[in-house]
Amino acid sequence: MRPDLIRVILVDDHQIVRSGLKAVLSTAKDITVVGEGGSGKDALALAERLDPHVIVMDLSMPDMDGLTATRELQKVNATRVQRPDEPTSRRVLVLTMHTEDEHLVALLEAGAGGYLLKSVADRELVDAVRTVAAGDVYVQPTAARALARGLAKRDGSAEERTRFEKLTDREQVVLRMVAEGYTAPEIGEHLTISPKTVDTYKQRIGEKLGLTHRTDYVKFALKLGLLKNEA
Repeated sequence: MRPDLIRVILVDDHQIVRSGLKAVLSTAKDITVVGEGGSGKDALALAERLDPHVIVMDLSMPDMDGLTATRELQKVNATRVQRPDEPTSRRVLVLTMHTEDEHLVALLEAGAGGYLLKSVADRELVDAVRTVAAGDVYVQPTAARALARGLAKRDGSAEERTRFEKLTDREQVVLRMVAEGYTAPEIGEHLTISPKTVDTYKQRIGEKLGLTHRTDYVKFALKLGLLKNEA
């Protein structure tokens, strides 16, 4: 097996769904499906045995649902020692039929790397897997709207808005672009500054707002409605 391939495990309690997902992923030369399972418990066992980069998992399953399995996987990931040069592994991309607000919020807080509706999986699954494998967060626009609503219901945004407005104009732009998935070189090109300067801005943003990972940026931006392409 080529070392640069993205290793994927498919977990869904319907064989026909797994077959469809596998067919979609088979069109990508940089992705290979290394295992399949029908429950959250299967996901945990397969992840331990096969160490995939991405686990594409249904939300509603018998024995152990996708949310519980995601939490358990994150507990295991937190105890693993990973070399700096190793690609991120065992990241979860959740698939579901519905955009339930509370499930979306809980999944992001549990450490899921992305959320995708099954209705668009045939068009977006490959890109979603690549995004999650790269360590970024994939949130499909329809799901992002529900996620923003759920976050607003849970803890509001007045405090976040006040903190955001204390950032400089340039820091606000960098925060939004990081949340949208742009890399430091891409942000630098857009703002006509060096990637190193972008990293400096990110460090300042992190110090002011307590944001560390891109997941934090995404949640913060969603609360404030900063991701304009969600409407």
